Parts: sequence; structure tokens; C-alpha cells
Amino acid sequence: MGYGFPAAIAAKLAHPDRPVICLAGDGCFQMTVNEFSTAVQHGAAVVVIVANNGRYGTIRMHQERAYPGRVSGTDLANPDFAALARAYGGQGEVVAAQEDFGPAMARALASGLPSVVELRLDPDMLTTTASLSQVRAAGLARQAEPPAER
Repeated sequence: MGYGFPAAIAAKLAHPDRPVICLAGDGCFQMTVNEFSTAVQHGAAVVVIVANNGRYGTIRMHQERAYPGRVSGTDLANPDFAALARAYGGQGEVVAAQEDFGPAMARALASGLPSVVELRLDPDMLTTTASLSQVRAAGLARQAEPPAER
């Protein structure tokens, strides 16, 4: 976790003529968000798409699967990632509805600046096919099974 953004900066510096896009979860991005200053300082106009659901999603998924309802240390207190990008001197966009993604992404790519496109997601969503509620329900159902059937 956290490797994608610095790697994207390096890729952009190596290939300044190519678009470089990093896809990161909110927890992942927070691990190296300070490198935004590096991107600005060196003119590495990467675009970071931040999937913001307010938690370490994969860790939470494993917690709910194995220990439904027993959550520890996975909720995040996130900044406004788009405002943070602007504070560093970059471009920042917030997307709360699917139809807004295309125009936000086009603006980020056209800006010529390091950019964040923050996707504000439903906190219950873990992946495109699974929600926390579903994973927790499945974990509870497994716990209710007799040990021989698990």
C-alpha cells in the first residue's frame, strides 16, 4: 500500500509525454500523499484517482469476514483530497456522481498539473460487487454454521 503514487510520479518523470494515472484507495493514498509536493516541485503532472470510502477497505473486509462486527483501526479521518491537491499547487476535483467523472477526469488531464480526482463513495461499498453489509452477513452466517460444516 502506498507504492502507486510515488511510482506514478517516477513514471511521469521518465515519460513526461505520456499520461500517467494512479488509482488508489483513500488509505493507500494517505500513506504517501506528502509526495504531492515532489510531483509539483518536479512538474510531474500525474492524475491520482482516489477511491474514498473512508476506510482501509481490504483490511475491513477481512475483519468482517472472519470476525463480523469486531472492527479495529480501519476507519479513516480523511482530508478533502481535492482541496489538499490545490493547497499543494495542483489540480483537485471531487466526483460524487458517476456522470461527473468524465468531465472531472478531462479537466485533470488538461490541467498540466499534478491532479487528484477524488471519488466520494458510499462507505458501505468495498468493491464493485461487495458491500460491508454483505460481507458481514456472510461472516455471521458462517459463524452460525456447525464447526463441521465450516
